[in-house]
Amino acid sequence: MLTSIRSLTAASLAAAILLAATPVLADETDPPSDITITGSAAIYSQYRFRGLAQSDNKPVAQAAITLTHSSGFYVGTWGSSASNGGGTAPINIGGSEIDIVGGFSKGLGDSGVTVDVGVAGYLYPGFTPGNYFEIYGSVAKTFGPASAKIGVYVAPGQKVFDLNFTSSKRSNIYVYGDLSGGIPGTPFTLHGHLGHTSGGFEFGKKYLDYNVGVSAKWKMLTFDISWVGTNLTKTSIANGFAGTSFGSCAPTRCSTADVNALHRMGKNVAVASLTASF
Repeated sequence: MLTSIRSLTAASLAAAILLAATPVLADETDPPSDITITGSAAIYSQYRFRGLAQSDNKPVAQAAITLTHSSGFYVGTWGSSASNGGGTAPINIGGSEIDIVGGFSKGLGDSGVTVDVGVAGYLYPGFTPGNYFEIYGSVAKTFGPASAKIGVYVAPGQKVFDLNFTSSKRSNIYVYGDLSGGIPGTPFTLHGHLGHTSGGFEFGKKYLDYNVGVSAKWKMLTFDISWVGTNLTKTSIANGFAGTSFGSCAPTRCSTADVNALHRMGKNVAVASLTASF
């Protein structure tokens, strides 16, 4: 059943993207449309979200489509295959994830500064108790071929926090910074990311995640290789999950097998991807 859900999700998203990419005949005198449609389809060696493995360190397929109005308002959806409930990974989210976003993004004159605010919903068809939403905002600025961005995601109190293993907090804050820059005269772009999770989505403790890598673009294809990880250690995980109901961690300590499985979710790894953009 979970495999069927995942297949239908991927097929639906792929079909939507193909439809969006199909040109529509129009009169040459028609004014430009106020709506821009963009999309992508990608294959990743594994799916990491804020440094943590969401696919049991296995390959995934992902797709996205976004509709943007000339005013700056936009809506979009994104989907990915993911860990399923029948696996042994500590993070199992039902086999698929669908995100829905809506927001407003606008450049501030000729300053090179762009402000973006919105709401993101995270849906797990095979594990509905994990559904939740966040409010986000960011400020980005370009410096020639380089760009920098800082942002925050806030998850207010909601039912997903009933699933907490290691934190009693009923909300979560994720702050991050991104930096990227193209290498002049080449198809390569260097990029880096640093984020911090604090609240109900802590993984045994507040933690940092990071991502550094390089991408190469050819026509509508982009290949990326990145080093992704967190500052979570086996000691911090053992201490953070001790006394919880996870695996055999109750009542006072976690087994070595549990600690190793949990640590595997956030250990440093290389992640490769190939994305086609439309």
